[in-house]
Amino acid sequence: MAEFICRLGTPAGEIMTRVVEAAGAGEAKTRLESEGFRVFAVASAERGLAAVALPFGAGAAKKNRVKPNDFLLFNQQLSALLRAGIPVLQSINLLKNRSASSSMRDVLANVEDKIKSGVPLSEAFEAQGIFPKIYSASLLAGEKSGALDEVLARYVEYLKRSVGIARKLRSALAYPLFLLAASAFMVGFLTLYIVPRMSDLFKGLSTKNSLPTVTIVVLAISNAVTGNIFWLLPLVLILIFALVIWFRTLGGRLILDKFLLRLPIAGTLVRQMTMAQLARSLSTLLSGGITLPDSWDIASQAITNLELRRRSQSVLPMIREGRLFTEALDNAHWMPELALDMIGIGEKSGSLKEMLDEVANFYDAESEVRLEQLTSLLEPVILVFMAGIVITILLAIYLPIIQTISSGPFAGKR
Repeated sequence: MAEFICRLGTPAGEIMTRVVEAAGAGEAKTRLESEGFRVFAVASAERGLAAVALPFGAGAAKKNRVKPNDFLLFNQQLSALLRAGIPVLQSINLLKNRSASSSMRDVLANVEDKIKSGVPLSEAFEAQGIFPKIYSASLLAGEKSGALDEVLARYVEYLKRSVGIARKLRSALAYPLFLLAASAFMVGFLTLYIVPRMSDLFKGLSTKNSLPTVTIVVLAISNAVTGNIFWLLPLVLILIFALVIWFRTLGGRLILDKFLLRLPIAGTLVRQMTMAQLARSLSTLLSGGITLPDSWDIASQAITNLELRRRSQSVLPMIREGRLFTEALDNAHWMPELALDMIGIGEKSGSLKEMLDEVANFYDAESEVRLEQLTSLLEPVILVFMAGIVITILLAIYLPIIQTISSGPFAGKR
């Protein structure tokens, strides 16, 4: 007999999680349904609570993608309406009619239909299959505690921070990427257009004097590229496409994430951003009344770096064994020592939620500093590297001309 974690709906309309011993997942589902429960998900106990975060058939709604800014705006408005005393169903209806996003309107229409059929708000959003687990868990905590507006307000603050960090990351990397693209275009223009048109001149000059080595090398590369461009370009595009597909696989992403962690500044930035996100997720879940093991189980699944998520797998079993939370985190072997010290103080003083907020704020600020360091380092590196290539090509073009002039009939005359 094996143990299975089951996410159930009771006849009274409550959502609960229950551990069942059965020979298989099908037997566990059949037994619970015969007892009058509505079974949303069944998973092996070894996979943890996060494995049952989505109900059966949730993937059907994944076609409706909601932008982060639209999702943030919706939650801000929903929190305000609930604080004003407007019922949940009426609030959803109002926001559905006023939303400027077609995807958000489709999602809210589905949520509204589920609520009308007696499904709780948390389950209705969970069934969409496109929202983070922390969101449905926060809604569930708010429903159970009767303080849905307060829980939503905390989640809105969490979402603002997450969206803000993502926006800063995109804006900080935009200029280096533009610089890299412009430099690559310039090198391609010189190599594929200018150098081939100078090749006839170089052939005439080479009959009188030997061409400089740099010119011979640049000419060889340019001729090789232009002569094989019709099969070389598709090959490069196919290789890039294959790499993108491979990096989307589990093995490819794991290798890429390991590589990122080894980079001097980028690796520290990834750890700090992950620490800030993890601490804020845990604080949000704990503030909603969710237990520490369940909070960690949900929050750790949101770690985007697969290598850090893999190292964090040992934390949950240690928490369930009754070990100190700080001791379990230290066993993951990637968290900053200062974060562990701060969390340890919060755990011993009984102010873990508040200390997790402090950790998140601290590493948000540290991440911004590291991000500025990374961008300030990338820009000169790209400039120097691409300038070196451009200067090499220009030298290859002008050195033979200068050499011919200096050795011509006017050489040495004043």
